[in-house]
Amino acid sequence: MNIKQNQKTILVVDDNTTNIDVAMGVLNPHYFVQAATSGKMALRVIEKKKPDLILLDVMMPEMDGYEVLRFLKESVSTVDIPVIFLTGMSTEEDEEKGLLLGAADYLAKPLSPPILLARISTHLVNYEAKTYLRNQADLLEKSVAERTELLETIQDVSMIALGALAESRDPETGNHLRRTQGYVQALANHFKDHPDYRDVLTPKNITLISKSAPLHDIGKVGISDSILLKPGKLTAVEFDEMKNHPRYAREALEVAISALGSNNFLHFAYEIAFGHHEKWDGSGYPLGLSGTDIPVSARLMAIADVYDALVSARPYKRPIAHDKVVDIIVEGRGSHFDPVLVDGFLALEQEFDAIAKRYVDQTIEI
Repeated sequence: MNIKQNQKTILVVDDNTTNIDVAMGVLNPHYFVQAATSGKMALRVIEKKKPDLILLDVMMPEMDGYEVLRFLKESVSTVDIPVIFLTGMSTEEDEEKGLLLGAADYLAKPLSPPILLARISTHLVNYEAKTYLRNQADLLEKSVAERTELLETIQDVSMIALGALAESRDPETGNHLRRTQGYVQALANHFKDHPDYRDVLTPKNITLISKSAPLHDIGKVGISDSILLKPGKLTAVEFDEMKNHPRYAREALEVAISALGSNNFLHFAYEIAFGHHEKWDGSGYPLGLSGTDIPVSARLMAIADVYDALVSARPYKRPIAHDKVVDIIVEGRGSHFDPVLVDGFLALEQEFDAIAKRYVDQTIEI
């Protein structure tokens, strides 16, 4: 028999061929009908062509209807096919057992053709509706995933562009940005399960913090070249102006945050750029914050930035050996730096050294 366009397929499973003939006589004018005389044959038929609905006899030798239904419900490809049990067993216990296993309906023999057709029509409509909703949910999920990926790409590009802007004015190199980003990420991952930090250092936040790290000195775009590019030591007045770069960063990022809302990817960039020169004992700038009033992201960046400034060569200074820099960081424990984060730095000092060497700058003649 040829299948008409959009014609639904019904599989009739019964070990009694007379019952199959009766069902086919009722269904053939309306549906394409397949038949199987055993549970195992039914599973082979379903594997070749999945039907839209199954009429399933309960009492069959070797593999009864309940066992067939269990197989269907265990497979992702067949779990949603509506199954109507056809049986002479009409006790409430039998019906309850079939429905609990996942049968869509339970019809007693001998069958009433009008009732059979009505029940089939109802369950096919329900099946189509479920399939449609599932497909729509899949499309929505895909659309959300694509949109999320696009937004993340835009965020990443924005971070890179802003970092490049800061880099274009700062005498420090792009490798400085890569190194400090690596230090921050390593330190954040080390403390992700620590009870004092895990609420902030979630996997998502660690990603955002590490992506924001290259923006720590974006405020330097507001500093004049005569100060920013000066090869020698700054005067007191010049240094006071240099200390304004966190404020310039805050002003720029506040404009962006006011447009995008506070819960956005610039949140950590704001914390880091404005707070990474604050010190644990309150002697830092620009606000003189102390202790845990300093955001965790800024505390991480403080260690990363000082470490890299000391181990790296500059036009006005030679690099300091890693071991000596470690001693300097330890000396700042509890005064300049969060003491617990310094303990983590000590545990990771070899990783810091490896990152510094991986992104080392070209030799600077002094």
